[in-house]
Amino acid sequence: MSSPSPFPRRGAQLTPTLPKGEVMATYNTYAEAQAAVDRLAKADFPVKQLSIVGNDLKSVERVTGKLTWGRVALAGAASGAWLGIFFGLLFFLFSPDGSSLPFVFAAVLIGAGFGMMFGLVSYAINRRRRDFTSTMQVIASNYQVIVDGTLVNRARNLLTGQGEPLVEAAPAPVPSPEVPEGPRDTA
Repeated sequence: MSSPSPFPRRGAQLTPTLPKGEVMATYNTYAEAQAAVDRLAKADFPVKQLSIVGNDLKSVERVTGKLTWGRVALAGAASGAWLGIFFGLLFFLFSPDGSSLPFVFAAVLIGAGFGMMFGLVSYAINRRRRDFTSTMQVIASNYQVIVDGTLVNRARNLLTGQGEPLVEAAPAPVPSPEVPEGPRDTA
């Protein structure tokens, strides 16, 4: 799935609108809809005239595990260590003498300690409200490929294999006129 650019093009719409056109096909998964658009793109179809629209959106939260004190402490230490590596490397790069490598290790340990402490305090405050880990995603029941009304039949034909892509065909070779053979001398 591609994301819109943070820098809008000149003349681009700033407010989101539903695409206009006809439903070319409906698919159960996004991967199927994307594969159909890929097939059309390979057939030199003008894909700027296509849109994939997800319908009946649902928010799904999948529980991945139970939160424990140990898990919280480990996750806090890991995130704090990453922050410590960042600051330690900054100190190392900008130190006047190149011998500040022990400061990197010290920054990692200090960051891990503070991360663990903040994680445990946060868990202690919110403990009875949320004692599990989860991932959240928004999914659609089906995906429709919308195409401009003037191109819908061409797109359907290309997907079913009945249409041919717009490729310049090489002209058929013109046979050279045959010269009739005369009687052969067999001497």
